[in-house]
Amino acid sequence: MLKKKWRLWRSTPFRLALAFGLLFILAFLVADIITYQLLKRDLAEALDDSVRDTYSVVASTYSSEDAEDFVAGVATYARLNIPEDSIFLLVDEKGERLAGNVSLFTAKDGLSTIHAGDIGLKGNDRIRIQAGTVSGNRLIVGESYSDTDDLEHVAFMSFVWASGVIVILACGGGAFFAARAQRRLDGIERAMSDVSAGNLTRRIPLEGNGDDIDVVAAQMNEALDRLSALVEGMRQVSADIAHDLKTPLNRLRMTIEQAMQQSGRGVDIQSFLLDARAESDRINATFEALLRISQIEAGARKARFRPVDLGDIMSSVAEIYGSVAEDNGQSLAFATRPASPCMVNGDRELLTQLFVNLVENAITHCPPKTSITLGLEAGDGGFAATVADDGPGIPEEERDLVFRRLYRLDKSRTTPGSGLGLSLVKAIADLHGAEITLKDRHPGLGIIISFPAQPQA
Repeated sequence: MLKKKWRLWRSTPFRLALAFGLLFILAFLVADIITYQLLKRDLAEALDDSVRDTYSVVASTYSSEDAEDFVAGVATYARLNIPEDSIFLLVDEKGERLAGNVSLFTAKDGLSTIHAGDIGLKGNDRIRIQAGTVSGNRLIVGESYSDTDDLEHVAFMSFVWASGVIVILACGGGAFFAARAQRRLDGIERAMSDVSAGNLTRRIPLEGNGDDIDVVAAQMNEALDRLSALVEGMRQVSADIAHDLKTPLNRLRMTIEQAMQQSGRGVDIQSFLLDARAESDRINATFEALLRISQIEAGARKARFRPVDLGDIMSSVAEIYGSVAEDNGQSLAFATRPASPCMVNGDRELLTQLFVNLVENAITHCPPKTSITLGLEAGDGGFAATVADDGPGIPEEERDLVFRRLYRLDKSRTTPGSGLGLSLVKAIADLHGAEITLKDRHPGLGIIISFPAQPQA
């Protein structure tokens, strides 16, 4: 448990959440301080205005014809207000107290602040006073800061409580979301650890909300799918190589042993050497085809991509292999082709190899009197190239297997070939972003390759 908490503390989501939480708290505290200071200033100004207004009202009651009424008015104000809230004091020119609710004291003209103890009152509350001279008499009025201080205290405590709530929410919410993000990152870590340990079926769990972590996790799952397929392909290729090359290697060994035996008897071994060379050539061709497929799958030929016309490539293949099909008792024709060029971005040599392999595959595995047709059609955003025949076709349960390296429908290996022709076709199609579809023609098979069109300049 302690280790888990330590990992959370060190995690990037937690640190980011903590940083943003502290930044938010700091911004809130700065706003609180500014607001509090503005409120405090407004309350002080309001108190000053109230004291000045009270002074003006009291001073306005003075009349030179009736000074006694002025004194009586000040006395009335003093009697109606307790000194702890409001003070009133009127002093004549001789310094004698005429009226008021506080003992005699001196103050400078204008606004100033004194304490209750300075004028003989209990406590030490602050009092805001206004002093001035009215027809030779000294008039002092004042109001206590108690109401203003109470409002400031209420505002201050409100800000303190609000800050506390914000701190709790920011820290708690940040920790919650950081832990949630860390939990998802831990899921990614566990999945990648399992994959590193050899469990290629492990995948990263998705939340399904489409956020950035889900997007990254989905892309990583796609990469894991690709990795799993490649590893499985490597395992399959290794097994198939061991199975398919065992027989020719054994034949090569037997041929060499026979040549050695005949050589010891003084017999001409030229024919054995020719057989051995032919067998080694077939083995080399198989490895060269495997290497070529690997290079194509790695995308090494994409640098040679240029705009090419599919129609011209298919027309050339049909023309070259027409006589080959005729010699085999079959027919080959380029049946349908759009009038306008069908331009795609690709490698002309590889695309030619693709259609050559498909045509050779049809010629090799179809009986005499089979009709082989090539077709090309323009569609929405691309072109569909078709190589079709009316031969025996491919069983439905094996259509997903024929593109595997070294896979052959002829399990007895009596027909020529290495089982790499369609694997090479698949690799070239994938390199060009094309999709391959196998379609049953009853009888026969149609192979449809859908190419994206060449983008307009």
